[in-house]
Amino acid sequence: MSLLKTVPPNVVQSIRAFRIPELQDEAARLGQHFLYAYCAEATTKQQVLACIAQAFHFPRHFGKNFDALSDCLTDLTYKAGPQPGFLVVLEQLPNTQKFDKEARETLLDVFRDAADFWAEKKIAFRVFYSFQ
Repeated sequence: MSLLKTVPPNVVQSIRAFRIPELQDEAARLGQHFLYAYCAEATTKQQVLACIAQAFHFPRHFGKNFDALSDCLTDLTYKAGPQPGFLVVLEQLPNTQKFDKEARETLLDVFRDAADFWAEKKIAFRVFYSFQ
């Protein structure tokens, strides 16, 4: 029985009751990419994006802005060839003055747009997140 049987294939949602090691095992079982970023040390948009870029092995020229993030989650990956699917975990996104609710929502919107992009290609792109 799949751990993700009740989770749509293209979604951005709170991690809630899921455990990271279980999600990683499920990604391996499904043959999907497991992308994990631990953002507890970040306090600003630039730091959050740098954390994600490093964890996801984005190219050195990554621009540390939301447009560049969108490009890396869609265009660059799509051009790399057929993709088996993605399971993404963004853990401990900050709740600070320099990374406020609006910045968090914009970040999650970029991931929602990427989920929509991959849904059109019938490729799973599930994102789980938690806040500090």
